[in-house]
Amino acid sequence: MMKRILNIAQIGAPVLRESTKRLKREELLSPPIQEFIDDLIHTMRSANGAGLAANQVHQSLRICAIEVKNNPRYPYRPNIPLTILVNPDLSPASELMFDNYEGCLSVPNLRGKVKRHCEIRVEAMDRFGNPIAETVRGMTAATYQHEVDHLDGKLFVDHVEDSKSSLILSTSQDRYFGKSPTPGMIR
Repeated sequence: MMKRILNIAQIGAPVLRESTKRLKREELLSPPIQEFIDDLIHTMRSANGAGLAANQVHQSLRICAIEVKNNPRYPYRPNIPLTILVNPDLSPASELMFDNYEGCLSVPNLRGKVKRHCEIRVEAMDRFGNPIAETVRGMTAATYQHEVDHLDGKLFVDHVEDSKSSLILSTSQDRYFGKSPTPGMIR
């Protein structure tokens, strides 16, 4: 089957503000859900996203795709191999937080500074229903938190503490940061 590029919901779409539905393993393994996951990955890659949650493409399912591979939108992020999280639950592995500068395919042309946990525990299933239990750190942890926030009906703008100094148009980022912003360097 040919992979499709799905329509990405934009801020204001009700689906972005709803908690998503958990899947049973049998549902996950069904051909329509596996095909959807292929389309989700294809859409994320086509849009140069670091991740994409199912509700960002109008499907209220607790699934997200994450991958960073020399991404031009996020040149400062470390590479993350393709990861599919199904029914993810995250918990802080430490209380340490850091400022992370984020953008979103559903909030075009806007970037903002949000606080993220430095280290998180992840429990989920992969796309084949196998358990995932791992700890991720740093920018990878921030990416996971961003995507799982989507699955809980939250956007990065909900976490911005000071919208006057922490939000900029991404078209203006070069003026403030040079070619790529560095986390923790927000003025």
